[in-house]
Amino acid sequence: MQFYSTKFILLLIVLSLLLPDFSLAEDLSATCQKISESNDGCKDLSSTECRALLEKCAKYYDDQTQQIAQDLTKTTQQKNTLSSQVSTLKKKIQSLEAQINQGTVVVKGLNFQINDTQKSIDKTSFKIEGSQEQIINILRSIYEEDKKSSFEILLSGNLSDFFSNLAYLESLNSKVSDLMESTQNLQSYLQGQKVKMDGEVTQVQKTIALQNLQKKENEQNKKQQEQYLKITEAQYQQQLKDKQDAEQKSAKIKAKLFQTLGVSKVPTFGEALEVAKTAANMVGIRPSFLLAIISQESAIGKNVGQCVITNINTGAGKRISTGAATIRVMKPTRDVPIFTQITSALGRDLYKTPVSCWIPAYINGSPSGWGGAMGPAQFIPSTWNLFADRLKNILGAAADPWGIKDSFTAAGLYLADLGASSQTLSAESKAASRYYGGSSAYARSVASRASCIQGFIDNGTMSSSCQDLIF
Repeated sequence: MQFYSTKFILLLIVLSLLLPDFSLAEDLSATCQKISESNDGCKDLSSTECRALLEKCAKYYDDQTQQIAQDLTKTTQQKNTLSSQVSTLKKKIQSLEAQINQGTVVVKGLNFQINDTQKSIDKTSFKIEGSQEQIINILRSIYEEDKKSSFEILLSGNLSDFFSNLAYLESLNSKVSDLMESTQNLQSYLQGQKVKMDGEVTQVQKTIALQNLQKKENEQNKKQQEQYLKITEAQYQQQLKDKQDAEQKSAKIKAKLFQTLGVSKVPTFGEALEVAKTAANMVGIRPSFLLAIISQESAIGKNVGQCVITNINTGAGKRISTGAATIRVMKPTRDVPIFTQITSALGRDLYKTPVSCWIPAYINGSPSGWGGAMGPAQFIPSTWNLFADRLKNILGAAADPWGIKDSFTAAGLYLADLGASSQTLSAESKAASRYYGGSSAYARSVASRASCIQGFIDNGTMSSSCQDLIF
């Protein structure tokens, strides 16, 4: 009978547990890849099954995007560290080059001094030789004088002249000897200075040699760090590409997820909440905040406007309920041309499509502001036009301001652009205020609605006061 160690058995158990997960992950990746590239979506599945799979794929790509984003952060840190190291090494190399150049200049200066000192030593040696010859000649003269006999001195004429000449020669000999001693001392000093400067040159040359070695080592390290930086940059670019690819696939999956949502013309709260979740997750804001904005703007699609335009030249219109004429329904120069294009593209009657009425406001007695906001999200035509291309990329078709899914997505994009993607109460308050044109009262009302909706998302229930506010 063959026995296996406990560690081996545990390893087999761990592998048996892990391998199915690997298989499932690979299968999900392949499935999601296929769905993101397919125009048919998941046609062989039921609507419920398809939606569940799309939600799983959306989460898969969101998780992948998040993981790659974390990797990008690490890679960016590595890039910054390597760049800093390369910069530091570059500065060290430049500093060493400056020190080497300075040392080289010092050596050249010392060599010039050594040459000058050697010349001075040579001149001093020449002077010493001359002094030595003079002393020899003087001593020879003194010697010759000393050899003269008394008779020769007397014959020469004057005894005092003889002694004067002898004294002069001895004095001259003393002076020349002193000069030679002084010159010898100078020669000794100069030779000492030359030895000292030779030592300084040797020391500086050793320092230069060491600095050259340090420079070479730093250059090699810099080259190695630059290579690492190059590899890291390639890794960063690949991660960036992978992140963009995951984001694009996620966007495609979420667009397909929209297509599975069955929403009535005026959605129920449950339908609106599902659309809000999908749209909000797509742009990175809170679903409760997005639905609170739609609730504030149009009672979740129940009130998309009480007026219609009657005069495209002046922007005047009338109330739908009474037919009463009203002014400033839509700004003729800014919004009417775009409104005409939108309604024409959607096959809507320009004069029968409801928009918001003008809210009477006056500045110094003159009317101010315009109506003309469209659909559940209440975009004015010129603002809607700013998001048309982005919406088309996300939804796969030209967006409809009166469409529930389209208007929710447009509002989500706008709110994300206004800062709501940070998902803090402060950021949401600022975004809500700017969405309406700058109103703290509006922002407070939206915050109350968002709190009620978030409570329902978390707990599945809603207080009577919240129901009165939302419905």
